[in-house]
Amino acid sequence: MTDASTPALAAGSVLGVDVGGTKTHLALGTIDGDGQIVREAIVSTPSWRTASVEANAGAIVGLLVDEFGAGAKSVAIGVGAHGCDSTAQCQALEDAIRALVTGPVRVLNDGELMPWAMGVHGGVGVVVGTGSIAVARDDEGRLITAGGWGWVLGDEGSSAGIVREATRAVLAELDLGHHDDPLVETLFRSFDVPDGPSLAMELTRDNSAARWGRHSRDVFAAADAGSVLAATVIDDAADSLAGLLDRLHARGVSITDVVAGGAVVTAQPRLRDRFVRAVESAHPGVTVSVLSHPPVVGALALAADLARSQAHPSHDHVSEAAV
Repeated sequence: MTDASTPALAAGSVLGVDVGGTKTHLALGTIDGDGQIVREAIVSTPSWRTASVEANAGAIVGLLVDEFGAGAKSVAIGVGAHGCDSTAQCQALEDAIRALVTGPVRVLNDGELMPWAMGVHGGVGVVVGTGSIAVARDDEGRLITAGGWGWVLGDEGSSAGIVREATRAVLAELDLGHHDDPLVETLFRSFDVPDGPSLAMELTRDNSAARWGRHSRDVFAAADAGSVLAATVIDDAADSLAGLLDRLHARGVSITDVVAGGAVVTAQPRLRDRFVRAVESAHPGVTVSVLSHPPVVGALALAADLARSQAHPSHDHVSEAAV
């Protein structure tokens, strides 16, 4: 919380906000700081987020003022928000925040922060964590998404999706009377169950993306131990993630730069390497990189771009079609 001892924001300050499903990352940077974080804070997203766009805008501005002082209202603010899954949703939150501040504001989907964090303005962001989704903008500046349909229906390549497909593969093997693949016993141990019916019942009972996702590392361990089933599940997941880019391309997105981030793709080289190969094979010449900075760095880069465009109106900033 800010108090009388909180220093005023220096000239050239910018602010970034990464609103995730579980945590909100606030950061202070500078217009020429190349995304370097000067000061930061993390708060729980459920502690402030509601179903009201106006209330959420007020909460974001309030968090920034609490942490960085009243000057937060007069500097450029870049926001990436989980749940802003359409152009209209991003615009609504942006308009609501802009009504409360005097500095420029831009709101993107949180997945769009990843290319910005890696210095790629206009790239495709592929999030691979508890869930999965690919996000980008078309030539008209409209937000286009592929995947992200949730752990029950989709989210291939995510931690929950991998466990779902691994379980399906094991149950299919058991239906055939096969028990030899290491993934069978690995999942039995991971879920502390003795057999297939108990495994199916345990997943049905313990049915949340986060709880399923905790077991994904055991699927990767089984693949490393020689499981053909686990290796196939992972390869199929990587190929499905790469296929999200084909869907974006079919809807008018130029696939030139791709940045992948999220706990699974950064921690699991087997999935990551297969994904990169699949993308490069389908889209020759594309540049694929893995996020190596916190996404809030992308929010700072976005804010810095806004600040420069305000100082130099001819600057080709994010509001143009090159988002």
